[in-house]
Parts: sequence; C-alpha cells; structure tokens
Amino acid sequence: QVQLVESGGGLVQTGGSLRLSCAVSGRTFSGYTMAWFRQAPGKDREFVAGINWSSGSTTYADSVKARFINSRDIAKNAVDPQMNSLTPEDTAVYYCAAPQWGTPYFIGRYSEYWGQGTKVTVSS
Repeated sequence: QVQLVESGGGLVQTGGSLRLSCAVSGRTFSGYTMAWFRQAPGKDREFVAGINWSSGSTTYADSVKARFINSRDIAKNAVDPQMNSLTPEDTAVYYCAAPQWGTPYFIGRYSEYWGQGTKVTVSS
C-alpha cells in the first residue's frame, strides 16, 4: 500500500520558516517528479514545488521561488521542502503528491497518490 504522509506544518509568524516533510512508503518513485500543492481557504488548489526523485532537479511556482527550497532524502524516502520568509499568503493546507507516470506533475488532476495534508498558518 502506497502512503504519502506529510508533517511539519504549524503556526508561524510572518518572516518565519517551516520545514515540511513527505514520507513515502509502499513503493519507490524513481524517475518521477514529486509535487507539493497547497490549498488556501476559499481558493483553488495550486502547484507549489516539484522535485525529481532521481536527479533532484527542482521547479517552483513564481509565488514561492527564492523562498522555498525543495530537497529529497533518498535514504529516508522523503521529500522535505524548506519554506522561508513566510507571509500570510502562504497560509494553506500543503499536500504532497505523486503523478501518474508520464503526466504533468504540476497539474493536480494527474496525481495518482496524495498525502492527507499538513496545515500551515502564518500570522501577521
């Protein structure tokens, strides 16, 4: 059984940092790009960041570029984005996802596996 389990969310003040984690079990995703999405209250889900499991290459939404640093820990089978300079606009539930093979990882409807989400709240 494939499981993606997020952790690391919480309450932080504007300008603060959080490190999320997505622990993967049940299979490996070698060659896949793992994605993070977020959904703020009353808003659509949006792509945040992706990382290729094999190469480590990363992509980011413009809204988080230069503030979020995505990484993967192959030994732990986890994806761990570091989120810096947080603002209230970053408040959302963050989800880790793995796409169907060969589909765009940055489009949520192509994700085959999802975690349960971890809530991030940034106070002003």
